[in-house]
Formats: sequence, structure tokens, C-alpha cells
Amino acid sequence: MKERSNSIQVLERMASLLDAIVLHGNDASLKVLSAETGLHTSTAYRILASLGDIGFVERTAGGNYQLGVKLLQLGGRVAAQVDIRREALPIMEALRDQVGETVNLTVREGDELVYIERSIAKRIMRVEQIVGSRAPLHVTAVGKLMLAELGEAACRRYAQRTGLPGYTDNTITDVEDLIRISREALEQGYAFDNQEADGGVGCIGVLIRDASGAVMAGLSISAPIERRRDEWIPLLVEAGQRLSARCGFEGV
Repeated sequence: MKERSNSIQVLERMASLLDAIVLHGNDASLKVLSAETGLHTSTAYRILASLGDIGFVERTAGGNYQLGVKLLQLGGRVAAQVDIRREALPIMEALRDQVGETVNLTVREGDELVYIERSIAKRIMRVEQIVGSRAPLHVTAVGKLMLAELGEAACRRYAQRTGLPGYTDNTITDVEDLIRISREALEQGYAFDNQEADGGVGCIGVLIRDASGAVMAGLSISAPIERRRDEWIPLLVEAGQRLSARCGFEGV
């Protein structure tokens, strides 16, 4: 219990120092930070050094402290996800009402997809992904597209890292099959999950791009496999294009 209490105290001190740096215009001296947080100078210095080691804090040319690049990058990712959720939800709800099934918004984190938003089907029997849940790239429609986007070599590295574990009898566990199927999906602009993550569940997915053309997220429809319809594909593609446009993408 004491060890846990000490860990929490260190985190609180880190947070207070970061807040103080922001308060003083992202350019604060050790003396100012010590006074602002009530920490002894040696304690503040030690914590700032640790924050510097992980890239959360950097020293300015004048020897003061500012937020580090890594922390700014993480903040940018959070902001981007908040923005895309806000932009996506009305589009997702409209698509859900068109097809009558659950629509999901996902982002890549490492070798997995993370579900960051959903619009649930208004019916008793439905597929429902929990916000915050994860799935390996190779078992999802969007994940296949993301793997193909990075090219064959990246797909092979993914297969080597993960071993392509099987989750159902339909999961793609051979790297050559994964490369071929993913490439074909990227060329046509959409991909399927044919009961590869969960038995009885089928998905269709498309990619969402930002102003630079880079992939930033995925949009998908999930349904019991017997209810999935190819007629949804143009609706999903169009919804994906609208969301990409809202995120600054000007291509097709």
C-alpha cells in the first residue's frame, strides 16, 4: 500500500510540474517551477530529469523547461481522435439508419485496432463492439486495409511479430493469403471480415484519410453474417469519403 501511495504521489508531482510549465508559457525555470509546485528544488529537478528521459520535458536554449516533443505528439493524437469522433458521429448515425446495423470507428494502435466510437443498431439482435475494445489487424476488415496500405514488407513483419493467430476457422493465418487478400481489398477500396474475428459476425470496412492523404482511421459496418449485404458497400464508401473530406482529404 505504501509503495502504491508513493507511486501516486510521484505521478501527482509530475502532473503539477507539467501544469506549471504550461502556466508559465512553456518556458519556466527550475526556481519558478519549484516555487509554483511547492516542491524542493532537488525534488523538482529529479522529476523533471525523469520526464526529460521519456521525452515529456525538454530544456530550452536558456536552460529553462518546456513540454517535450513526445508529449506534444501524444496530445496531438488525442486531439485528432477527439476531432474525428466529433466529425464522424453524425455520418455514422446516418449510415446506421440507412443499413440498420452497427457502425464503428477505429484507429490503429500498434498491431491492433481500437474501437473509439460506435453507432449501435436499433434492433434487438445486433453486433455491438465496446468502445475501447481491441482486435488484431489481420482479423478485421479495416485492419487488412491498413496492412495493405503499408506494403508487403510491413505485412510480413506484422505476420512475423504476431504469428497470425487464428480466432475462428475463417481467420487468415497464412501470410501469403493475407498479403493477397489485403492487396485486393485496398485496390477495390473496401474489405470484408468474413467471420474471422467472431463466428457469425461479418463486417465491411473502409479507410479514413487526413489532409495529407495518410490513413488516420477506419469506418466499418458490423452485422450478423446472414444479414450482411453487398448493397451497403457504396453507402459505406460514400460515408467514408465524406468523413475523409471532413478531415481535410481532397482526393477520391
